Amino acid sequence: MAQIKEIRDPHGVLHEAAKILPDESHKLAMLEALAELEDEGSHRRRCFPKTRLHKVVGIRESVYRADIRKTSGWRLNVQYIDGVSAGGHLLLNDVLEGKDHDAVLRLIKKRKHRYVSPR
Repeated sequence: MAQIKEIRDPHGVLHEAAKILPDESHKLAMLEALAELEDEGSHRRRCFPKTRLHKVVGIRESVYRADIRKTSGWRLNVQYIDGVSAGGHLLLNDVLEGKDHDAVLRLIKKRKHRYVSPR
């Protein structure tokens, strides 16, 4: 049986995404991205072909970006809580519209209350 990584959404990112994603194909891509992020095997292998999960450079917090759909620019910002190897979980922090994906540092600083600072 496949291992599942817990994904938590205290900020209502899924609800927000359901409202602002432009069409059904983007919503389906969001579900596919969440399925890949939920797969513990992907985290162990560090292989994310759909979401291209990668760390955001230039901020103190360990924030990662995952593509919902690369060509349209829609992204998710997530953080690992309690570490990857310790069986921690993922925290959904934000969904970024296609027009805002290049201004990620500005948006993280603007919504810093959503992001967990390192200990």
